[in-house]
Amino acid sequence: MTDICPKCGLPKELCVCDVLDKEVEGKIRVYLKKAKFDKIMTIVEGINPDEVEDTTKDLKRSLACGGTSKDGMVELQGNHKARVKNVLIGLGYKEGNIDIA
Repeated sequence: MTDICPKCGLPKELCVCDVLDKEVEGKIRVYLKKAKFDKIMTIVEGINPDEVEDTTKDLKRSLACGGTSKDGMVELQGNHKARVKNVLIGLGYKEGNIDIA
């Protein structure tokens, strides 16, 4: 017997809850910040708190950099502002919701 998603009531194989959550989300803001010793950090904020850990892991792997998630935002080591948008779109986030500052 297949598992049923408690959120949408569909079988787990057909569940689209995670895709719909990413589409309904608010604005995602990407900007740069200087950290200790004049190091550049790329900050991504506005991601759903339930998905911050997975998104951080996917961004770090795709961009080949270090980073962490703190206070509901993703901190990536280095200047990845130009590439983050394409990676987020590949992860299922809508292009119109991503704001590069």
